Amino acid sequence: MVPGYTLRMMRAPAVFGIAAVLTLTLGSYAYWNHAMTARTPNGLATANGRIEVERVDIAAKLPGRVAEIRVKEGDSVQTGEIIARLDTAELQAQLAAAKATVQRAIATNDRAQADIAVRDAEHNLAEIEMQRSVELERRAAGTKADLDQRTAQHLVADAQIQGSRAALAEAKAAQEAAQAQVAQIEAMLDDSTLRTPVSGRVEYKLVQGGEVVAAGGRLVTILDLTDVYMTVFLPTGEAGRVALGSQARLVLDAVPNAVFPATVSFVAAEAQFTPKAVETANEREKLMYRVKLAIDPKLLETYRDYVKAGLTGNAYVQVAAGAAWPQRLAVRLPDVAR
Repeated sequence: MVPGYTLRMMRAPAVFGIAAVLTLTLGSYAYWNHAMTARTPNGLATANGRIEVERVDIAAKLPGRVAEIRVKEGDSVQTGEIIARLDTAELQAQLAAAKATVQRAIATNDRAQADIAVRDAEHNLAEIEMQRSVELERRAAGTKADLDQRTAQHLVADAQIQGSRAALAEAKAAQEAAQAQVAQIEAMLDDSTLRTPVSGRVEYKLVQGGEVVAAGGRLVTILDLTDVYMTVFLPTGEAGRVALGSQARLVLDAVPNAVFPATVSFVAAEAQFTPKAVETANEREKLMYRVKLAIDPKLLETYRDYVKAGLTGNAYVQVAAGAAWPQRLAVRLPDVAR
């Protein structure tokens, strides 16, 4: 027996066996892919995607030390709920000083008004005496020197009252500036209490009590459970037929027996190359349009504890107005224990 010949005879069946297995596998995949495509009713488009939840970062507007963090990861929060507080000892001291400045400005304002009253009386008296001197000088009962003196006194009183009025205007401006400073510090104190603008769930707690954060530093990330959607990618032929507000159905891998209703809330204005994480039935279709399928916020209120970002699943979208939904895509919601 020739060794080389024997080896070739032994390899030949193995090569043919591998080729047969590959052919069978590829054929099975092609059949499955064709079957899934054929199962999509007319007027509907299908794509796979993942659930996404809008994130809201709670950040410090002012630099400072974190006095307390009131939440932990996984906590549910309501709109307006206090999330964290910054240390305000320094701001409280500044507020006390600013309020003292306001009181001092008010006192200066009152003193300026009293001074105006005094100067006004002196001005009136000087004017009366000047008029009397004019009359006396006209009847030759008074001297020209006395008239000149009374006239000068009248002018001085007039200048003094103008100065007092200017001092009053300055005092009022100082009072307004001090009050504005108080309002500014009070606003900074209010900004030192961080509240959530949305209801949702705490995803990340990024700092601990006692840490110092810079202006704009993030403390907590909140998942806005009222803004949940699935992002899918549709080819040009299907995306061009999708209208905003069109109905959609979502079937999640985690809950395969449930069918969630959704609506088209966004269709990209420009096409993009298919992301690598997205699988399409037709791999030759490279340009896709991003589409967002929003879930009704009222529905999310019931299932908020089950909403998790990143859940994968299939989406079915109406691309023809009035397209009928098959029975298998009728809305079916999971039971929720009350």
